[in-house]
Amino acid sequence: MYRRIGIVGLGYVGLTLAAALARKGFEVHGVDANPAVRAALRGGRPHIFEPGIADVFATHAGRSVFVDDELPADLDAVVLSVSTPVDEGSRRPDLSNLAAAAEQVARWCGPQTLVIVRSTVPVGTSRRVVLPALTAAWGRALLVMAPERTIQGQALRELVELPQVVGGVDDESLHAGLELFGGLARQTVPVSSLEAAELVKLSNNCHTDLIYSFGNEVALIAERHGLDPLEVIRAANLDYPRPDLSRPGYVGGGCLSKDPYLMVASAGDDGAFLVGAARRLNERLPVHVAETVVELIRQRRGDTAGARLAVLGWAYKGWPPTDDMRGTPIAAMMPVFRAAGLVVAGHDPMVPDQVIRAYGGEPTSLDKAFCDSDAVLVVNDHPDYRALEVGGLLAAGGAGVVYDSWRILDESAVTAAGARYAGIGYLPAPRAAAPTGRVPA
Repeated sequence: MYRRIGIVGLGYVGLTLAAALARKGFEVHGVDANPAVRAALRGGRPHIFEPGIADVFATHAGRSVFVDDELPADLDAVVLSVSTPVDEGSRRPDLSNLAAAAEQVARWCGPQTLVIVRSTVPVGTSRRVVLPALTAAWGRALLVMAPERTIQGQALRELVELPQVVGGVDDESLHAGLELFGGLARQTVPVSSLEAAELVKLSNNCHTDLIYSFGNEVALIAERHGLDPLEVIRAANLDYPRPDLSRPGYVGGGCLSKDPYLMVASAGDDGAFLVGAARRLNERLPVHVAETVVELIRQRRGDTAGARLAVLGWAYKGWPPTDDMRGTPIAAMMPVFRAAGLVVAGHDPMVPDQVIRAYGGEPTSLDKAFCDSDAVLVVNDHPDYRALEVGGLLAAGGAGVVYDSWRILDESAVTAAGARYAGIGYLPAPRAAAPTGRVPA
């Protein structure tokens, strides 16, 4: 029976798995390189927002979930869920965290411990990086690769409901991995090797990036020809039996902004044509939007130096709500705004003020975002923004441009207030404002 589980790396992947296992009655022992993370979790205070996590740690911390500097030696299994970043310059994967975690487990535990690679890695990494560290210390190892495939905001549910893919270095390892994850999830999917499981994860995430990139390409073409991309996509999808086209939008987060580069690394020099091109297009989109916003402000004011821009939504996505800044569009946008001399204010229901300041914005309220700015840029689709009565917010004057990335605001209310409305791939001609009875300032 696999009931005492260790987890190395308590970031998003490790933390959500720890909570899901604890809810299923497992005893969980976690370690993390960050002392602040360890201290917070020992006190039952998760450092990452995810629905349900805080409740689990408030109930189970110190009872069935334990966080320490090292793992006990007598665990049934250990999950490696450390980060596998890519270098910002070369875009090559950095596997040093995973190699270090494997060496730690080799010191702490023994050959009776099942080791599970949960980190997303290039194909061949589990066998090439993790296995040698274990066999050098133990002589033999039980090793599986079982990729994490959840979406933020739904992780605790999906860890149980989504099939858990498991590939082993041998049959004994595979059967052990299937037994463990059979105690967590409703369905397990055995695959023939470590490498097959690694490619499953990359295929899922890179396919998603490809799908979104095509919607973005349609939007950019629509913009060039003065068309509405949502009209085109709705008409293309309506009662048509082939796969739906995606709406345009930003593609960020910890996985989709990184994993395509892991797949490119897996493909070698002659492969991954589509994946690399899709990633470049999706990374270009925030820059294109920022440049478009700057141009719209210039058309409105005559210049951009000192113009005030309010940005709503700093986390990489708004639904399901998250505070995650990995892959956030604002990171690529801010250099464009600074070069244009804009003064940027920021609002996000989930992101702390100090994070907005760290990215170069000054925190503001929703009311001030509209009345104290020359332009408003809506970056994510948080429910608070979907519920905005934008006509009332614009009634007192202020923003002359509203760039609504996700097209969630009432366009007619924006134009009735005399503001220019635009969205990704959508630049309708400005309309004259209806009489408001206001006295011009």
